[in-house]
Amino acid sequence: MKSMKFKFAFFILVAGLLSACGSRLTQAPSPVSQPTGPAASATATATNPPTPTNTAVPTDTAAPTETTAPTETPTSNPAAQTASVSFANDVLPILRSRCVNCHGGDRIEEGLILKSYAELMAGSDNGAVVAPGDSENSLLADLISSQKMPKRGPKLTPPQTQIIIDWIEQGALNN
Repeated sequence: MKSMKFKFAFFILVAGLLSACGSRLTQAPSPVSQPTGPAASATATATNPPTPTNTAVPTDTAAPTETTAPTETPTSNPAAQTASVSFANDVLPILRSRCVNCHGGDRIEEGLILKSYAELMAGSDNGAVVAPGDSENSLLADLISSQKMPKRGPKLTPPQTQIIIDWIEQGALNN
């Protein structure tokens, strides 16, 4: 009973501290008083020069008749704009931490082994789980995005899921 009271008191203390710290972070900073007098006016003018008042546009110039096309066309493929995802450095550590317990440890469910690139690309008893360049038709991407996998243990975080999807979209390379 004494341990329960201590835990409750500790929880209240931590919650109070977090709430006090959180409220300090969300408060607006207090305004800094500005100096007054002639010296302050000179300082303000030096740091904030006046904007020109004559902003009229001349009307006797002809409008340009020829438009120039942009020299570079933006890439429409978002995967090409993202950094390259490495299987060995980015994807495999995620698979080892979240998937190998059921797909490569003591158990191998559905015949799918996720301990290496070759085993992943070999697929499961039901066929391929990765369609290189096409995450929408990759079973692996579907199951982790919908959080149907992993069945046991913590789900993948959104950034982890995105890493795997980006890797698939970039061609599911063994890099």
